[in-house]
Amino acid sequence: MRSYQLIRPYFIENSQRIILGILCLLIVDALQLFIPRFIKWAVDDLTSLNIDLWKLGGYAGYIMAVAVLIALLRYVWRRCLIGMSRRVEEGLRNQLFNHIQSLSPAYFDHTRTGDLMAHATNDITHVRMAVGMGMVALTDAVFLGAAAAGFMFYINVKLTIFALLPMPLIAFSARFFSRRMHRKYQEVQAAFAEMTETVRERLAGIRIVKTYNLEDESARKLQEMSSAYIQRNLALVRITGSFYPMMIFFTNLALVIVIFLGGRQAVCGDITTGDFVAFINYLNLMTWPMMALGWVTNLLQRGAASLDRINVILKTRPEIQEQPQALPLGSVKGALVFENVAFAYGPAGPEVVSKVDFKIPAGGSLGIVGPPGSGKTSLLRLIPRLYDIRGGNISLDGRPLREIPLADLRRAIGFVPQEPFLFSGTIQDNITLATTTVDPERLRQALEKARLTDTIAALPAGLDTIVGEKGVVLSGGQKQRIALARALFHDARILLLDDPISQVDVETGAAIIRHLQEFSGQKTIFMVSHRLSAVRHADWIMVMEKGVVTDSGTHEILMSRDGYYSRTYQLQQLEEEFNGHRQHGF
Repeated sequence: MRSYQLIRPYFIENSQRIILGILCLLIVDALQLFIPRFIKWAVDDLTSLNIDLWKLGGYAGYIMAVAVLIALLRYVWRRCLIGMSRRVEEGLRNQLFNHIQSLSPAYFDHTRTGDLMAHATNDITHVRMAVGMGMVALTDAVFLGAAAAGFMFYINVKLTIFALLPMPLIAFSARFFSRRMHRKYQEVQAAFAEMTETVRERLAGIRIVKTYNLEDESARKLQEMSSAYIQRNLALVRITGSFYPMMIFFTNLALVIVIFLGGRQAVCGDITTGDFVAFINYLNLMTWPMMALGWVTNLLQRGAASLDRINVILKTRPEIQEQPQALPLGSVKGALVFENVAFAYGPAGPEVVSKVDFKIPAGGSLGIVGPPGSGKTSLLRLIPRLYDIRGGNISLDGRPLREIPLADLRRAIGFVPQEPFLFSGTIQDNITLATTTVDPERLRQALEKARLTDTIAALPAGLDTIVGEKGVVLSGGQKQRIALARALFHDARILLLDDPISQVDVETGAAIIRHLQEFSGQKTIFMVSHRLSAVRHADWIMVMEKGVVTDSGTHEILMSRDGYYSRTYQLQQLEEEFNGHRQHGF
């Protein structure tokens, strides 16, 4: 029941619509109860030969008037109740999406996108059905069923008691099957999430699939997932497939009792023919509530299972939390201090950054180098608090990062990741992001410093070029430079550059580095690079190996030592000279 608290605010917000919708639904149900009475009067008059065409037409007119009124009121209740369920769907989906966005990156390290997509689509649809049609069916089952039973008691108490004998069996069956349906629905939803993730992953990697002729393997994998999904659905159908026929059987059993006993009473004159026909009509009206009982159970169990799954996500708290005493950052200078910093992915994971100490003044630059897997990228992720440190302290302008509001901290940082990500919009959209008013001069300077001016000019649509999903129409170097232009356009005080020229040629990379040097004294720059020439002009260079700082100093100091930096730099210089000779035909 705790999961139902998720949708309670939407019921309160739409209480007036719900009241109006239920009122119209109850009136519709009440009007349906009059139709058997009209039929009874008409049948009684016909059997007694006490009727003419005008009177018969009058009964028909009454039924037509009731039918028109039912149609109008049914439109109103559907607009109110089904419309309310759509509002619940919208609100719950927005709430889920906003909450997912608030979760820390560590959550997505172990949660698959397909699972989240299933929650945001299939699960919320089931909640909407339970809230909308579930409420309608439940109201009908209670009111229409009770009212029809009341009219049946009014006609003949004994016959009604016999007709209602199957009812306890229906209640027992609903209770028996509901728990099993709830469990099976959860299994079905989990299988759907698995299948969705498989499809998403294969479509996202379609170029690799085609390159390595993996179409058959992908089809086999999906077939396995689909088969598992079908098997779980069939297990569910074995329960629901038994439940619904049982409801129909009990309903028809009641009809058999009425025809046998009521027919005898009509023949014996205990009830009139009109009462007998009306009684059967009221029993038919009860057929829907009895069927609705099974349908409501189905909808509510499916919705409850989905709501439980959504609630698990909404109960997940972000690992990165702001402290209550966090104060606005104000003006940012950009001085950063790492004090004995340690970090690991997960509480029980090994440390990927250990005992890191350094200071970088405002406007200074720090180059970070080292072999792959040495913790360079992990170190950069700690500055905008994408992950939290395990030990030590990081401070910005003398304030610990934990005491700075996350929005203020990240607003002061421009980040170029190792693998640049582009949204499937235009190039300009990917650079300016959510900026509503774009300064053309600032955009021009960002393009120039990222060496994109000529590239954009060569494109037919220029900045309005649609990049496609993840920038598929662009080269790796173009995507990397767009990511750099994005960081430069937003004019952050601190720049975190994770291998920003790894996918561009040497000449372009050198030009970008020269432009970045123009920010000396203006921005605090952290640059990770495997191309050591990119960091040689940094104020300070730090060498990391296996998560530990093994050496540090200026380019000249590090070159004077026989360490990783000097050996790697010399090898890269020889490689660049060799490539230069090859280009000139030597």
